[in-house]
Amino acid sequence: MNSEHDYKTVNKDTWNEKTMAHLTSDFYDVEGFLKGKSSLNNIELNLLGDVKGKKILHLQCHFGQDSLSLARLGAQVIGIDISDVAIKNAKKLANTLELNTTFICCDLYELPNYLDDTFDIVYTSYGTIGWLPDIEQWAKLISRFLKPKGEFVFVEFHPVVWMFNDTFDNIAYSYFKSEAIIETETGTYADRSANITKKSITWNHGLGEVLTALLQNNLQLQSFEEFNYSPYNCFENTIEISPKQFRIKSLENKIPMVYALKAIKN
Repeated sequence: MNSEHDYKTVNKDTWNEKTMAHLTSDFYDVEGFLKGKSSLNNIELNLLGDVKGKKILHLQCHFGQDSLSLARLGAQVIGIDISDVAIKNAKKLANTLELNTTFICCDLYELPNYLDDTFDIVYTSYGTIGWLPDIEQWAKLISRFLKPKGEFVFVEFHPVVWMFNDTFDNIAYSYFKSEAIIETETGTYADRSANITKKSITWNHGLGEVLTALLQNNLQLQSFEEFNYSPYNCFENTIEISPKQFRIKSLENKIPMVYALKAIKN
């Protein structure tokens, strides 16, 4: 089978392996999280506002730290992810913390087969849409799961970042979506020394593609911001300019690294 067509199987296998490394990494600091540390950053907290009593659907939730951080703030949360290892560990964390959070293991596009509900907020963040080939279908799904006047809150690494090679000294990829990017990576962004060598299949998505898909699916843009730093030290050759603000050393403040938006369902 053409590996591009089998991207779900390939990427699920990769994320199952990555999750095992992430659970013990300093990057995710599970020990600190269990003691009460939130995994949410100011960028998304400012957009989310007061979530107490809100129903939130968290797409591509990994092993649930953001979902559970939202639950700690009083939200009713359902998290979904393609990785069964991630979902199993998300459920384990929820049990340990005694938080009534639901986790569903499924491919994002197949979610309507697993869930029939609407939400006050749909949330997804940091390194999610690159794993999806079809942004139109993604936006349609978000609209499907939002109540009227419900909010979509989205924070993502900027497409300009994904144009560069890993060492950020060369433009290696198109800003615009083209054929799938098939790569084999050793280690993981959370632990570069992790004993993992896995294939990944991803796509780049420009801002125009994302915004058009949302607008065409009954979602009205309320705010859009770009940031010249990443709250995570997940790239190579970085420098920390302030606590939890990282830039590529050679590029300084010259490129956008993250964007954040809020859209309301009409």
